[in-house]
Amino acid sequence: MGRATDDIEDLLRRHAPQVLGALVRRYGHFDPAEDSVQEALIAAAEQWPGDGIPDNPRGWLIRVASRRLTDRLRSDEARRRREETAAALTPADAFVAPPPGEGPAGAGPSGLGRAPSEDDTLTLLFLCCHPALSPAAQIALTLRAVGGLTTAEIARAHLVPEATMAQRISRAKRAVRGTQFRQPDARDRDQRLAAVLQVLYLIFNEGYTATAGPDLHRTDLAREAIRLTRAVRRLLPREGRVTGLLALMVLTEARTPARTGPDGELIPLDEQDRALWDRTAVAEGTALAEEALAQGPAGDYQLQAAIAALHDEAERAEDTDWPQILALYDLLVRRSPDPAAALGRAVAVAMVRGPRAGLAEVDALAETTERHYRLDAVRAHLLERAGDMAAARTAYRAAADATLSEPEARYLRMRADRLDR
Repeated sequence: MGRATDDIEDLLRRHAPQVLGALVRRYGHFDPAEDSVQEALIAAAEQWPGDGIPDNPRGWLIRVASRRLTDRLRSDEARRRREETAAALTPADAFVAPPPGEGPAGAGPSGLGRAPSEDDTLTLLFLCCHPALSPAAQIALTLRAVGGLTTAEIARAHLVPEATMAQRISRAKRAVRGTQFRQPDARDRDQRLAAVLQVLYLIFNEGYTATAGPDLHRTDLAREAIRLTRAVRRLLPREGRVTGLLALMVLTEARTPARTGPDGELIPLDEQDRALWDRTAVAEGTALAEEALAQGPAGDYQLQAAIAALHDEAERAEDTDWPQILALYDLLVRRSPDPAAALGRAVAVAMVRGPRAGLAEVDALAETTERHYRLDAVRAHLLERAGDMAAARTAYRAAADATLSEPEARYLRMRADRLDR
Protein backbone atom coordinates (compact mmCIF):
# COMPACT_ATOMS: atom_id res chain seq x y z
CA MET A 1 0.00 0.00 0.00
CA GLY A 2 2.84 2.40 0.82
CA ARG A 3 4.38 2.09 -2.63
CA ALA A 4 0.97 2.47 -4.31
CA THR A 5 0.33 5.62 -2.26
CA ASP A 6 3.72 7.04 -3.29
CA ASP A 7 2.91 6.30 -6.95
CA ILE A 8 -0.41 8.13 -6.63
CA GLU A 9 1.26 11.13 -4.98
CA ASP A 10 3.84 11.27 -7.79
CA LEU A 11 1.06 11.10 -10.38
CA LEU A 12 -0.95 13.85 -8.71
CA ARG A 13 2.07 16.12 -8.40
CA ARG A 14 2.89 15.63 -12.09
CA HIS A 15 -0.64 16.36 -13.27
CA ALA A 16 -1.57 19.17 -10.87
CA PRO A 17 0.00 22.08 -12.82
CA GLN A 18 -1.35 20.68 -16.10
CA VAL A 19 -4.88 20.50 -14.68
CA LEU A 20 -4.61 23.97 -13.20
CA GLY A 21 -3.30 25.32 -16.50
CA ALA A 22 -6.21 23.77 -18.39
CA LEU A 23 -8.77 25.31 -16.04
CA VAL A 24 -7.17 28.75 -16.00
CA ARG A 25 -6.93 28.74 -19.79
CA ARG A 26 -10.61 27.79 -20.03
CA TYR A 27 -12.13 29.94 -17.26
CA GLY A 28 -9.56 32.66 -16.59
CA HIS A 29 -10.03 32.61 -12.80
CA PHE A 30 -6.77 31.64 -11.15
CA ASP A 31 -7.75 31.77 -7.49
CA PRO A 32 -10.93 29.66 -7.60
CA ALA A 33 -9.34 27.37 -10.18
CA GLU A 34 -6.41 26.64 -7.86
CA ASP A 35 -8.81 25.90 -4.99
CA SER A 36 -10.86 23.60 -7.22
CA VAL A 37 -7.77 21.70 -8.36
CA GLN A 38 -6.74 21.21 -4.74
CA GLU A 39 -10.17 19.75 -3.98
CA ALA A 40 -9.87 17.40 -6.95
CA LEU A 41 -6.43 16.28 -5.77
CA ILE A 42 -7.82 15.57 -2.29
CA ALA A 43 -10.68 13.58 -3.79
CA ALA A 44 -8.23 11.57 -5.89
CA ALA A 45 -5.98 10.88 -2.90
CA GLU A 46 -9.01 9.56 -1.01
CA GLN A 47 -10.61 7.53 -3.81
CA TRP A 48 -7.80 6.16 -5.97
CA PRO A 49 -6.10 3.94 -3.36
CA GLY A 50 -9.33 1.97 -2.99
CA ASP A 51 -10.92 2.31 -6.43
CA GLY A 52 -7.72 2.18 -8.48
CA ILE A 53 -6.13 4.82 -10.70
CA PRO A 54 -8.41 5.80 -13.62
CA ASP A 55 -7.33 4.94 -17.15
CA ASN A 56 -7.03 8.65 -17.82
CA PRO A 57 -6.09 10.27 -14.48
CA ARG A 58 -5.57 13.73 -15.95
CA GLY A 59 -9.03 13.71 -17.53
CA TRP A 60 -10.53 12.54 -14.24
CA LEU A 61 -8.89 15.40 -12.36
CA ILE A 62 -9.94 17.99 -14.93
CA ARG A 63 -13.53 16.74 -14.88
CA VAL A 64 -13.78 16.83 -11.07
CA ALA A 65 -11.96 20.17 -10.74
CA SER A 66 -14.10 21.67 -13.50
CA ARG A 67 -17.28 20.67 -11.67
CA ARG A 68 -16.01 22.23 -8.44
CA LEU A 69 -15.00 25.40 -10.26
CA THR A 70 -18.35 25.64 -12.03
CA ASP A 71 -20.10 25.46 -8.68
CA ARG A 72 -17.92 28.30 -7.41
CA LEU A 73 -18.55 30.49 -10.44
CA ARG A 74 -22.30 29.98 -10.27
CA SER A 75 -22.37 31.52 -6.80
CA ASP A 76 -21.86 34.90 -8.44
CA GLU A 77 -24.39 36.04 -11.02
CA ALA A 78 -21.94 37.86 -13.28
CA ARG A 79 -19.51 34.96 -13.27
CA ARG A 80 -22.36 32.55 -13.88
CA ARG A 81 -23.33 34.40 -17.05
CA ARG A 82 -19.74 34.38 -18.33
CA GLU A 83 -19.43 30.67 -17.59
CA GLU A 84 -22.67 29.83 -19.40
CA THR A 85 -21.68 31.91 -22.41
CA ALA A 86 -18.30 30.15 -22.61
CA ALA A 87 -19.96 26.78 -22.19
CA ALA A 88 -22.36 27.50 -25.05
CA LEU A 89 -19.40 28.10 -27.34
CA THR A 90 -17.49 24.99 -26.28
CA PRO A 91 -18.39 21.34 -27.06
CA ALA A 92 -19.71 19.57 -23.99
CA ASP A 93 -16.89 17.01 -24.01
CA ALA A 94 -14.07 19.52 -24.45
CA PHE A 95 -12.93 19.12 -20.87
CA VAL A 96 -13.06 15.36 -20.69
CA ALA A 97 -9.63 14.24 -21.89
CA PRO A 98 -9.98 10.90 -23.75
CA PRO A 99 -7.51 8.07 -23.34
CA PRO A 100 -4.14 8.56 -25.07
CA GLY A 101 -4.40 8.38 -28.83
CA GLU A 102 -8.15 9.14 -28.92
CA GLY A 103 -8.07 12.93 -28.84
CA PRO A 104 -9.96 14.93 -31.47
CA ALA A 105 -8.26 15.84 -34.70
CA GLY A 106 -5.97 18.80 -34.28
CA ALA A 107 -5.78 18.45 -30.53
CA GLY A 108 -2.67 17.61 -28.59
CA PRO A 109 -2.29 14.30 -26.79
CA SER A 110 -4.24 15.78 -23.87
CA GLY A 111 -7.40 16.05 -25.97
CA LEU A 112 -7.98 19.50 -24.48
CA GLY A 113 -7.58 21.71 -27.52
CA ARG A 114 -4.76 23.65 -29.06
CA ALA A 115 -2.01 23.60 -26.43
CA PRO A 116 -0.41 20.39 -25.18
CA SER A 117 -0.20 19.95 -21.42
CA GLU A 118 3.46 20.97 -21.29
CA ASP A 119 2.59 24.30 -22.91
CA ASP A 120 -0.12 24.81 -20.29
CA THR A 121 2.37 24.13 -17.51
CA LEU A 122 4.91 26.51 -19.04
CA THR A 123 2.29 29.21 -19.54
CA LEU A 124 1.23 28.78 -15.92
CA LEU A 125 4.87 29.12 -14.89
CA PHE A 126 5.18 32.51 -16.60
CA LEU A 127 1.77 33.61 -15.32
CA CYS A 128 2.90 33.01 -11.76
CA CYS A 129 5.89 35.27 -12.46
CA HIS A 130 3.67 38.15 -13.63
CA PRO A 131 5.44 41.54 -13.38
CA ALA A 132 2.58 42.90 -11.25
CA LEU A 133 3.79 40.64 -8.45
CA SER A 134 6.78 41.27 -6.22
CA PRO A 135 9.67 38.80 -6.63
CA ALA A 136 8.75 37.20 -3.28
CA ALA A 137 5.14 36.74 -4.39
CA GLN A 138 6.20 35.34 -7.77
CA ILE A 139 8.35 32.71 -6.12
CA ALA A 140 5.74 31.77 -3.53
CA LEU A 141 2.91 31.46 -6.05
CA THR A 142 4.93 29.38 -8.49
CA LEU A 143 6.16 27.04 -5.79
CA ARG A 144 2.53 26.52 -4.76
CA ALA A 145 0.82 26.28 -8.15
CA VAL A 146 3.50 24.74 -10.35
CA GLY A 147 5.97 23.13 -7.96
CA GLY A 148 3.34 21.56 -5.77
CA LEU A 149 4.98 22.55 -2.48
CA THR A 150 2.72 23.04 0.52
CA THR A 151 2.40 26.43 2.12
CA ALA A 152 4.35 25.12 5.12
CA GLU A 153 7.24 23.98 2.90
CA ILE A 154 7.37 27.32 1.13
CA ALA A 155 7.32 29.16 4.46
CA ARG A 156 10.26 27.09 5.74
CA ALA A 157 12.23 27.75 2.56
CA HIS A 158 11.73 31.49 3.08
CA LEU A 159 12.15 31.44 6.87
CA VAL A 160 8.77 33.09 7.52
CA PRO A 161 5.69 31.94 9.50
CA GLU A 162 3.24 29.74 7.63
CA ALA A 163 0.39 32.22 8.17
CA THR A 164 2.48 34.98 6.58
CA MET A 165 3.21 32.82 3.55
CA ALA A 166 -0.47 31.85 3.21
CA GLN A 167 -1.43 35.53 3.07
CA ARG A 168 1.31 36.22 0.52
CA ILE A 169 0.07 33.43 -1.75
CA SER A 170 -3.57 34.53 -1.43
CA ARG A 171 -2.68 38.11 -2.36
CA ALA A 172 -0.66 36.87 -5.35
CA LYS A 173 -3.57 34.78 -6.63
CA ARG A 174 -5.90 37.77 -6.37
CA ALA A 175 -3.39 39.96 -8.22
CA VAL A 176 -3.32 37.72 -11.31
CA ARG A 177 -7.08 37.17 -11.36
CA GLY A 178 -8.43 37.86 -14.82
CA THR A 179 -5.01 37.83 -16.50
CA GLN A 180 -5.17 36.34 -19.99
CA PHE A 181 -3.78 32.82 -19.99
CA ARG A 182 -1.14 32.89 -22.70
CA GLN A 183 2.61 32.81 -22.98
CA PRO A 184 4.10 36.31 -22.73
CA ASP A 185 5.63 38.03 -25.73
CA ALA A 186 9.41 38.09 -26.14
CA ARG A 187 10.06 41.30 -24.16
CA ASP A 188 7.73 40.39 -21.29
CA ARG A 189 9.13 36.86 -21.20
CA ASP A 190 12.68 38.13 -20.74
CA GLN A 191 11.57 40.30 -17.82
CA ARG A 192 9.99 37.32 -16.07
CA LEU A 193 12.76 34.84 -16.82
CA ALA A 194 14.94 35.68 -13.81
CA ALA A 195 12.05 34.98 -11.43
CA VAL A 196 11.12 31.80 -13.30
CA LEU A 197 14.65 30.44 -13.04
CA GLN A 198 14.96 31.35 -9.37
CA VAL A 199 11.71 29.51 -8.66
CA LEU A 200 12.85 26.41 -10.52
CA TYR A 201 16.14 26.45 -8.63
CA LEU A 202 14.31 26.69 -5.30
CA ILE A 203 12.06 23.77 -6.24
CA PHE A 204 15.10 21.71 -7.17
CA ASN A 205 16.91 22.58 -3.96
CA GLU A 206 13.89 21.59 -1.87
CA GLY A 207 13.86 18.28 -3.71
CA TYR A 208 17.59 17.63 -3.55
CA THR A 209 17.89 18.44 0.16
CA ALA A 210 14.49 18.68 1.84
CA THR A 211 14.33 21.48 4.39
CA ALA A 212 12.41 19.31 6.84
CA GLY A 213 11.12 15.81 7.44
CA PRO A 214 12.45 12.26 7.49
CA ASP A 215 13.81 12.12 3.92
CA LEU A 216 16.95 13.77 2.65
CA HIS A 217 15.89 13.70 -0.98
CA ARG A 218 12.46 14.33 -2.51
CA THR A 219 12.83 12.76 -5.93
CA ASP A 220 9.48 14.06 -7.18
CA LEU A 221 10.41 17.69 -6.67
CA ALA A 222 13.92 17.42 -8.06
CA ARG A 223 12.70 15.64 -11.19
CA GLU A 224 9.84 18.11 -11.65
CA ALA A 225 12.26 21.03 -11.47
CA ILE A 226 14.49 19.41 -14.08
CA ARG A 227 11.50 18.62 -16.31
CA LEU A 228 10.23 22.20 -16.16
CA THR A 229 13.71 23.61 -16.80
CA ARG A 230 14.02 21.40 -19.87
CA ALA A 231 10.68 22.80 -21.04
CA VAL A 232 11.91 26.37 -20.59
CA ARG A 233 15.09 25.50 -22.47
CA ARG A 234 13.06 24.19 -25.41
CA LEU A 235 11.40 27.59 -25.49
CA LEU A 236 14.72 29.49 -25.09
CA PRO A 237 17.44 27.14 -26.41
CA ARG A 238 20.10 29.84 -26.77
CA GLU A 239 19.62 31.50 -23.37
CA GLY A 240 22.75 30.85 -21.32
CA ARG A 241 21.02 31.27 -17.97
CA VAL A 242 18.53 28.53 -18.77
CA THR A 243 21.18 26.17 -20.13
CA GLY A 244 23.37 26.88 -17.10
CA LEU A 245 20.59 26.15 -14.63
CA LEU A 246 19.72 22.89 -16.37
CA ALA A 247 23.40 21.91 -16.33
CA LEU A 248 23.65 22.69 -12.62
CA MET A 249 20.59 20.59 -11.81
CA VAL A 250 21.66 17.62 -13.92
CA LEU A 251 25.20 17.62 -12.53
CA THR A 252 23.94 17.86 -8.95
CA GLU A 253 21.25 15.22 -9.33
CA ALA A 254 23.82 12.86 -10.86
CA ARG A 255 25.32 12.36 -7.38
CA THR A 256 22.05 11.25 -5.80
CA PRO A 257 22.76 7.46 -5.81
CA ALA A 258 25.82 8.02 -3.58
CA ARG A 259 24.37 10.62 -1.16
CA THR A 260 22.83 8.18 1.30
CA GLY A 261 23.91 4.90 2.87
CA PRO A 262 21.93 1.66 3.38
CA ASP A 263 19.94 3.14 6.28
CA GLY A 264 19.32 6.51 4.63
CA GLU A 265 22.21 8.20 6.39
CA LEU A 266 23.76 11.24 4.70
CA ILE A 267 27.15 10.76 3.02
CA PRO A 268 29.05 14.02 2.34
CA LEU A 269 30.50 14.75 -1.08
CA ASP A 270 34.12 13.98 -0.21
CA GLU A 271 33.18 10.55 1.18
CA GLN A 272 30.83 9.39 -1.58
CA ASP A 273 31.49 6.34 -3.75
CA ARG A 274 31.83 8.11 -7.07
CA ALA A 275 31.38 4.86 -8.96
CA LEU A 276 27.70 5.19 -8.03
CA TRP A 277 27.31 8.58 -9.69
CA ASP A 278 25.20 8.64 -12.84
CA ARG A 279 27.93 9.08 -15.44
CA THR A 280 25.43 9.56 -18.28
CA ALA A 281 23.98 12.52 -16.38
CA VAL A 282 27.50 13.82 -15.63
CA ALA A 283 28.34 13.74 -19.33
CA GLU A 284 25.11 15.53 -20.24
CA GLY A 285 25.56 18.13 -17.52
CA THR A 286 29.17 18.81 -18.45
CA ALA A 287 28.23 19.33 -22.09
CA LEU A 288 25.41 21.66 -21.06
CA ALA A 289 27.78 23.62 -18.79
CA GLU A 290 30.21 24.12 -21.66
CA GLU A 291 27.38 25.17 -23.94
CA ALA A 292 26.07 27.62 -21.35
CA LEU A 293 29.43 29.35 -21.03
CA ALA A 294 29.54 29.75 -24.80
CA GLN A 295 26.07 31.36 -24.90
CA GLY A 296 27.09 34.73 -23.52
CA PRO A 297 28.55 36.43 -20.45
CA ALA A 298 28.88 34.02 -17.53
CA GLY A 299 26.07 34.56 -15.04
CA ASP A 300 25.36 32.94 -11.69
CA TYR A 301 23.92 29.69 -13.05
CA GLN A 302 26.68 29.24 -15.62
CA LEU A 303 29.36 29.72 -12.94
CA GLN A 304 27.65 27.36 -10.51
CA ALA A 305 27.32 24.77 -13.27
CA ALA A 306 31.03 25.08 -14.05
CA ILE A 307 31.82 24.48 -10.36
CA ALA A 308 29.55 21.45 -10.28
CA ALA A 309 31.23 20.09 -13.41
CA LEU A 310 34.67 20.35 -11.81
CA HIS A 311 33.40 18.35 -8.81
CA ASP A 312 31.76 15.70 -10.99
CA GLU A 313 34.73 15.29 -13.33
CA ALA A 314 37.10 14.41 -10.46
CA GLU A 315 37.38 10.62 -10.17
CA ARG A 316 38.45 10.97 -6.51
CA ALA A 317 37.84 13.70 -3.97
CA GLU A 318 41.56 14.43 -3.81
CA ASP A 319 41.60 15.00 -7.59
CA THR A 320 39.21 17.97 -7.33
CA ASP A 321 40.61 21.13 -8.93
CA TRP A 322 40.07 23.38 -5.91
CA PRO A 323 42.14 26.33 -7.22
CA GLN A 324 39.92 26.50 -10.29
CA ILE A 325 36.78 26.15 -8.15
CA LEU A 326 38.00 29.01 -5.93
CA ALA A 327 38.59 31.18 -8.98
CA LEU A 328 35.02 30.52 -10.14
CA TYR A 329 33.64 31.30 -6.67
CA ASP A 330 35.59 34.57 -6.70
CA LEU A 331 33.75 35.52 -9.88
CA LEU A 332 30.43 34.35 -8.45
CA VAL A 333 30.58 36.29 -5.18
CA ARG A 334 31.60 39.44 -7.04
CA ARG A 335 28.44 39.11 -9.12
CA SER A 336 26.03 38.18 -6.35
CA PRO A 337 25.83 38.76 -2.57
CA ASP A 338 24.24 35.31 -2.11
CA PRO A 339 25.32 33.91 1.30
CA ALA A 340 25.26 30.36 -0.05
CA ALA A 341 27.83 31.27 -2.69
CA ALA A 342 29.97 33.02 -0.07
CA LEU A 343 29.81 29.93 2.14
CA GLY A 344 30.84 27.72 -0.78
CA ARG A 345 33.75 30.07 -1.42
CA ALA A 346 34.81 29.74 2.24
CA VAL A 347 35.06 25.96 1.78
CA ALA A 348 37.10 26.45 -1.39
CA VAL A 349 39.43 28.87 0.46
CA ALA A 350 39.93 26.22 3.15
CA MET A 351 40.78 23.57 0.56
CA VAL A 352 43.31 25.82 -1.15
CA ARG A 353 44.78 27.85 1.72
CA GLY A 354 44.02 25.73 4.78
CA PRO A 355 41.17 25.41 7.30
CA ARG A 356 42.12 28.47 9.34
CA ALA A 357 41.82 30.67 6.27
CA GLY A 358 38.42 29.14 5.59
CA LEU A 359 37.32 29.73 9.17
CA ALA A 360 38.20 33.41 8.85
CA GLU A 361 35.90 33.61 5.82
CA VAL A 362 33.07 31.87 7.71
CA ASP A 363 33.47 34.21 10.69
CA ALA A 364 33.34 37.26 8.44
CA LEU A 365 30.23 35.91 6.73
CA ALA A 366 28.54 35.26 10.10
CA GLU A 367 28.89 38.94 10.96
CA THR A 368 26.91 40.05 7.90
CA THR A 369 24.22 37.36 7.52
CA GLU A 370 21.49 35.83 9.65
CA ARG A 371 22.42 32.78 11.69
CA HIS A 372 21.85 29.57 9.69
CA TYR A 373 22.65 25.99 10.55
CA ARG A 374 24.83 25.60 7.46
CA LEU A 375 27.21 28.22 8.81
CA ASP A 376 27.64 26.14 11.97
CA ALA A 377 27.98 22.94 9.93
CA VAL A 378 30.75 24.36 7.74
CA ARG A 379 32.46 25.91 10.77
CA ALA A 380 32.35 22.53 12.52
CA HIS A 381 33.91 20.77 9.53
CA LEU A 382 36.71 23.32 9.27
CA LEU A 383 37.35 23.28 13.02
CA GLU A 384 37.65 19.50 12.85
CA ARG A 385 40.14 19.79 10.00
CA ALA A 386 42.07 22.37 12.01
CA GLY A 387 42.30 20.00 14.98
CA ASP A 388 40.04 21.95 17.36
CA MET A 389 37.83 19.00 18.32
CA ALA A 390 36.02 20.58 21.28
CA ALA A 391 34.91 23.62 19.27
CA ALA A 392 34.02 21.39 16.31
CA ARG A 393 31.83 19.21 18.53
CA THR A 394 29.97 22.26 19.83
CA ALA A 395 29.42 23.60 16.32
CA TYR A 396 28.20 20.25 14.99
CA ARG A 397 25.62 20.03 17.79
CA ALA A 398 24.50 23.62 17.25
CA ALA A 399 23.95 22.88 13.56
CA ALA A 400 22.07 19.65 14.37
CA ASP A 401 19.77 21.49 16.76
CA ALA A 402 19.01 24.17 14.16
CA THR A 403 18.16 22.04 11.12
CA LEU A 404 14.66 20.67 10.50
CA SER A 405 15.99 17.90 8.26
CA GLU A 406 16.13 14.65 10.21
CA PRO A 407 18.85 13.02 8.03
CA GLU A 408 21.06 16.10 8.30
CA ALA A 409 20.50 16.30 12.05
CA ARG A 410 21.45 12.62 12.47
CA TYR A 411 24.59 13.10 10.40
CA LEU A 412 25.68 16.19 12.34
CA ARG A 413 25.12 14.50 15.70
CA MET A 414 27.04 11.46 14.48
CA ARG A 415 29.98 13.71 13.61
CA ALA A 416 29.81 15.32 17.05
CA ASP A 417 29.59 11.95 18.81
CA ARG A 418 32.55 10.63 16.85
CA LEU A 419 34.70 13.46 18.23
CA ASP A 420 33.86 12.32 21.77
CA ARG A 421 35.71 9.07 21.26
